[in-house]
Amino acid sequence: MSGIALLDFQAARYLMDGEVPPQVGNDHPTSMPTSAYTTADGYINVGASGEGMWKRLCPAIARPELLQRAEFQGGANRAKNRKALNAELNAAFGAKKSDEWISILNEAGVPCGPIYSMDQVFADPQVRHLQAAAMVKHPVLGEIRVVNQAVALSRTPATMVSATPEIGQHTGEVLAEVGYSAADIATLRKNKVI
Repeated sequence: MSGIALLDFQAARYLMDGEVPPQVGNDHPTSMPTSAYTTADGYINVGASGEGMWKRLCPAIARPELLQRAEFQGGANRAKNRKALNAELNAAFGAKKSDEWISILNEAGVPCGPIYSMDQVFADPQVRHLQAAAMVKHPVLGEIRVVNQAVALSRTPATMVSATPEIGQHTGEVLAEVGYSAADIATLRKNKVI
């Protein structure tokens, strides 16, 4: 049930109208332009849903004439003609680097952001500030970085205290906690039960 609840408006499209939503890749299913676009040095995502953002996006990317094209008039037409729209936008975004576009679009009030490779994710200043990676000691691998706790609570802060254990690494501790004696655990090990 929880998985179905996450379908949100896609489920509503089917239940209310009988519409089976098609696959649209990186594009938003109904609101365009909301997708991933190619820049001169990588990729960005743009979330220009609605008429207001569309009207700010076109001049910001130096393509105000897109506002006049019939196939892009209104959200339904932009969604229906997403392939042509994405071609136009990719051509425009290819003229500058990602960080340039992000600055321009932020100034214009158009939601956007970088699409990172994994090394860029963990080099991002905000990710570093949030301490999204934590250093832990692994019994075999030594000191390694792992993904840190996702939620930071002020009254009960969490810390990453260890790496994922090796298979059976804590078996003795668990058995002791439920009442097995050291002798019992040694016997289980000797008999290869654990």
